[in-house]
Amino acid sequence: MSQQQVEAAADQPPAAGATEPEPKSAREIRVVMIGLVIAMLLAMLDNLIIGTAMPTIVGELGGSEHLAWVVTAYTLATAVSTPIWGKLGDLYGRKGTFLTSIVIFLVGSALCGVSDSMTQLIAFRALQGLGAGGLMVGVMSIMGALVPPRDRGKYQGMFAAVMALATVGGPLIGGFLTDHLSWRWTFYVNLPLGAVALAFIVLTLHLPKMRSKAKIDYLGALLLTAGITSMVLITTWGGQQYDWGSKQILGLAALGAASLIGFCYVEQRAEEPVIPLALFKIRNFTMVSIIGFIVGFAMFGAVAYLPLYQQIVQGASATNSGLLLMPMMFGMLAVSLVVGQAVSKTGKYRIYPIIGTAVMAGGSLLLSTLGTDTGRFASSCYMVVLGAGMGFLMQITMLVAQNSVELKDMGVASSSATLFRTIGGSFGVALFGALFNNRVKDTLTEAAAKAAQSGQGGQGAGGGTAAADSGQQALDPTSLKTATAAVQDLAHHAVSNGMHTVFLWGAVVSLIAVAAAIFLREIPLRGAAQKPEPQLEAV
Repeated sequence: MSQQQVEAAADQPPAAGATEPEPKSAREIRVVMIGLVIAMLLAMLDNLIIGTAMPTIVGELGGSEHLAWVVTAYTLATAVSTPIWGKLGDLYGRKGTFLTSIVIFLVGSALCGVSDSMTQLIAFRALQGLGAGGLMVGVMSIMGALVPPRDRGKYQGMFAAVMALATVGGPLIGGFLTDHLSWRWTFYVNLPLGAVALAFIVLTLHLPKMRSKAKIDYLGALLLTAGITSMVLITTWGGQQYDWGSKQILGLAALGAASLIGFCYVEQRAEEPVIPLALFKIRNFTMVSIIGFIVGFAMFGAVAYLPLYQQIVQGASATNSGLLLMPMMFGMLAVSLVVGQAVSKTGKYRIYPIIGTAVMAGGSLLLSTLGTDTGRFASSCYMVVLGAGMGFLMQITMLVAQNSVELKDMGVASSSATLFRTIGGSFGVALFGALFNNRVKDTLTEAAAKAAQSGQGGQGAGGGTAAADSGQQALDPTSLKTATAAVQDLAHHAVSNGMHTVFLWGAVVSLIAVAAAIFLREIPLRGAAQKPEPQLEAV
């Protein structure tokens, strides 16, 4: 057998038969979806809703030097636990592990709400993150077990709507709760939502019971945790708390590399590996993992830095900057709905990642043209293009990943796809931050040099430096309002230049996703022939 034949065989989905889940009626699926959608909302909303509450939290609990860890503890615990939750679901049943992750998330939320110090809050945020790691992968793997890939596009709109609601509504809800109740309610609000999700899942979700005598690959999980932890800490601390060439960052890089190499060695010999490396022999799985990483890279980078441009250059308030992201979310939602229906009707999907990655690159390129005189209408149009590109990709990448593996690996495929997107977002925010800060600093330095040469801004070089320092301080939207016109103009140019660099590099990175999409194969979606759409209503 040739290498091409071996690869083609690996890419084929498993034959339908005993391993296929029993078909559920459309009504049964819709009822279960209520619980799944609420659980996804919990997972996506939490990091966004707390952002507007952080100044108040620091003011009450103190410990401003540990502020970043309130976010880092959550994202780190989520990233390292995601693949483990997926494997536990494959081994011991998806319903039980999913319910467990919801309970852990809710316990962590309640404890965060009663925290009396920053140390307690960070510790409880880590516990909350452990539960959150199982929420997203649980939703996706249960979705994969309930609905054949051919029919899964019908439900994509629900998840796209949740993503849009969380991204836009999170900061607004967080600000409202903090202003009118207390910052503690940004955590307490999870409790009633989680209780509803638990009730729906317990009462309506019925999956075949699974028992396994296989052992958890604890060594592999430990090495993967060490590797991911090192990478997340590098992206969090590098260029911020420590220089990129410092011994701390280099030490973390060495630890991360050694851990991941050891992980690959252990996984090749483990009876039940946390992430079966054989999955990466499947072309489609590997390609959508790359695409998912870059989608996270581009999406989280855009969401992190577009509000800064809107507030400083376009003069929007903090609340309104959240609303100004709606064009991107609208583009994502509208396209995701159309693509989901098209996939369900035709069973074809390969063209959509190709179009989506190309449109995403084009949207990033358009956003790189943002300047000091760009109007809100133009920037909104650019965001629609970027959102549309993501709409082609957000759910298709998960669908292709799940369709590429056997049903017994559905959980680990879902968790791996989620993990790559999460890590991509972490890298995107960190690297975009380094690029943005360096470009802003260069712009301010150039302005100081010009002012010194021309003798403006005071007494030579001293006046130029003062102008640059004032410009740096004016990057705070509040202080910018009271700054002089010259300082405001300097801040506008610095931020616009930073945005140009960020999105230009975003467009370049998106080209890698275009190449990966071209290498995807059109593998038939499971369930298309055996369970035609009309029969779903009658089962």
